[in-house]
Amino acid sequence: MRTLAALTLGAALALAATSAFADPIVIKFSHVVTPDTPKGKGADKFKELAEKYTDGKVKVEVYPNSQLYKDKEELEALQLGAVQMLAPSLAKFGPLGVKEFEAFDLPYIFPDQAALQRVEDGPVGQKLFQKLESKGIKGLAYWDNGFKVMTANKPLVKPDDYKGVKLRIQSSKVLESQMRALGALPQVMAFSEVYQAMQTGVVDGNENTPSNVYTQKMHEVQKYVTVTNHGYIGYAVITNKKFWEGLPADIRTQLERAMKESTKLANDIAQKENDDALAAIKASGKSEIITPTPEQKKALRTALLPVHKEMESRVGKDLIDAIYKETNVAGQ
Repeated sequence: MRTLAALTLGAALALAATSAFADPIVIKFSHVVTPDTPKGKGADKFKELAEKYTDGKVKVEVYPNSQLYKDKEELEALQLGAVQMLAPSLAKFGPLGVKEFEAFDLPYIFPDQAALQRVEDGPVGQKLFQKLESKGIKGLAYWDNGFKVMTANKPLVKPDDYKGVKLRIQSSKVLESQMRALGALPQVMAFSEVYQAMQTGVVDGNENTPSNVYTQKMHEVQKYVTVTNHGYIGYAVITNKKFWEGLPADIRTQLERAMKESTKLANDIAQKENDDALAAIKASGKSEIITPTPEQKKALRTALLPVHKEMESRVGKDLIDAIYKETNVAGQ
């Protein structure tokens, strides 16, 4: 009887192992940009490394270019467990109720890439992630896209040039304030709808990174690209908190390893992608690249810095001061 019981137990364990092997943990990773952007390449690298490091126990399905959800829908999908991983723009967390993330939208808050990195990798970045947990969201990493340019069908050089111009923005009170400070008319719109809106004249232009402008072919329907570098677009790679904490510890460790390495890749290529995109836009001959002079940049910065003070009550004065401290430009 013992032998029979042992055989039966052994068969059951073998069946369980086979079943486990046959049914890997599936992570649906949804994002709204094309695979050839820094975010797209980072997601594909995470898939490759996650499957490799877990010996196939995890299968990552990447859905780029809003295939599953538009950017207005994807956070709710994550909270409901319809997808397990996203990399939304940091601006998306303000409408979710975590307004502190809108500090990343403040114009000219980061003087350069090194200062930005200190904020994301330090205590400020980690405290911001902790604020997502009450929403059922776990922050895993910050991925860069880069610093923004302005596009339009007229040159945008002086602050006065922005008056009355309809510019698409992500949903963010800070970005609304930024555009209004310039006299522009902010238009909140899903990323996937911007090209058509430009083509039909619903909006006159937008702010975005060069890589997003180029891969979405916005330069084909915009006559001018002004390299203002006035703001930053970054992403937070996030997961459903319940899903993440329910993973076996060894699987989670390997996924963290994969995320760390794919983060380095995504961040390393972001600047190169933007530089290459600007060169490609220029070579296309469809948009004129405008590089403001130091005096023109100073005028734009002067027009926009009051937005920091205006947003203290929304974003938090202590948070803004903490960022000033990390970037070594207290009070700008």
